[in-house]
Amino acid sequence: MPTDLSADWVLNIQSRTEATLDRMLPRADFPPQRLHQAMRHAMLGGGKRVRPLLCHATGEMFGAASAALDAAACAVELIHGYSLVHDDLPCMDNDVLRRGKPTCHVAFGEATALLAGDALQSLAFRTLCDAELQISAMRLLADAAGSLGMAGGQSLDLDAVGQSLSLQTLETMHRKKTGALIRAAVLLGAYCGKADDEDIEILSRFAATIGLLFQVVDDILDAEASTEILGKTAGKDAKDNKLTYISLLGLDAARNKAVELGRQAHAGLDHFGQRADRLRFITDYIAKREY
Repeated sequence: MPTDLSADWVLNIQSRTEATLDRMLPRADFPPQRLHQAMRHAMLGGGKRVRPLLCHATGEMFGAASAALDAAACAVELIHGYSLVHDDLPCMDNDVLRRGKPTCHVAFGEATALLAGDALQSLAFRTLCDAELQISAMRLLADAAGSLGMAGGQSLDLDAVGQSLSLQTLETMHRKKTGALIRAAVLLGAYCGKADDEDIEILSRFAATIGLLFQVVDDILDAEASTEILGKTAGKDAKDNKLTYISLLGLDAARNKAVELGRQAHAGLDHFGQRADRLRFITDYIAKREY
């Protein structure tokens, strides 16, 4: 698949996701206005939309309807958005910048930010209901967001601050914190189409690999990139004494880890042949991103 066409496709899905979220979110002038403004602040006008890209790319492989993919992709992105709002709170990572603008609690206060995150999570499941997606899709997203997935991973991350832990423990944490929602994005796309059990199993392994890849690259960027490029506070992991691939392996070994994970992800798609070219493109997009 030519790179220029893939790049155009990425821009199209990003724009499509932004427009769909804009329609789904309550209007800023509809009461309670401040809460709705905070929700829109958190969700619109930025972000790579990696999870919607994965959802659409997978769904297209299996003939999924565009409307179903829009709903599934936006549901995952709403969960991701809620998690960022809560992660940035003073009781969590206490960050002041997200996607190049003030974090939700800085712009609207902690109480409103907390409520905005809660409301975004509720809207995610309302979105799946409105699209009449199967119960299995809702269960998948709920598991990915809950204590056995993203929320549990964040808890492990908080517990790991200042601790000296193994690579296996670090990867277990990130399979939950980052990987669970990435896996949900991939599998929701498959659920919207005509994937069989073997397809789901192969995609699940692929998603686990790129979930780790995403986090390794994130850790590298936090150590190397500037705040201006990242759109969030650079160097914060080291400052907060957080367990990362950099703190555990060192920068060069982390780079090598990213290369190996990218190779594994590509190999994991061999079963699908050229149908998976968009997923291969997104894998490289994740590996080579600059923010």
